[in-house]
Amino acid sequence: MLALVTSVGQPMAHPSAAGMVLAGQARVIDGDTLDISGERVRLHGIDAPEMRQTCAAPDGDWSCGEWARDELLRLIGGAALRCTGIERDRYGRLVATCHADGRDLGAALVEGGAAIAYRRYSYAYTAQEDRARRARRGMWAEGETDLVRPAQWRQTQTPAQAAPGECAIKGNISSNGRIYHLPGQRDYALTRIDTSRGERWFCTEEEASAAGWRRAQR
Repeated sequence: MLALVTSVGQPMAHPSAAGMVLAGQARVIDGDTLDISGERVRLHGIDAPEMRQTCAAPDGDWSCGEWARDELLRLIGGAALRCTGIERDRYGRLVATCHADGRDLGAALVEGGAAIAYRRYSYAYTAQEDRARRARRGMWAEGETDLVRPAQWRQTQTPAQAAPGECAIKGNISSNGRIYHLPGQRDYALTRIDTSRGERWFCTEEEASAAGWRRAQR
């Protein structure tokens, strides 16, 4: 059963993402995604390997994506979840922190090496990642050199978005505001421009800055 309440416990017919609370049984989609009574929830601050992703090991690659999903199932057990919304992502999913029996699922997944701290959006779980990396747990079993991060893996699976004409600067809108990405920057290939959301292509940095966008840090 799904419950929607505000932070003070009053019913809310059309709750906003920030402060929205979901409580109920969850269906696990993958290592960082859940469904609670039809509401798709993306765990905040973490990135787990995709279902088809494999990780390196001495005796051959192993299905770390499926393992991450199974770890999330194990952590939840039969408990009802309580998820607190932060925002909605570009796919309409509720980005939230979720707890099962008082345990922060994002923190537990990163601590166990079943997900990484998603520094692009949050530094909430960097300490857990550092401990998992030093202990070589889960995805870190073969060390950092051989780890293919989920975002890198997705990049190899998704065809590059072609720039229209000569204007190749991507003007992205996210929770971090209006940011433009130059070809060659870290997140350029991963960034998808959706003009229906007000995102834009720019021909020059001067044009992007004048329109109110700021340059990605790297």
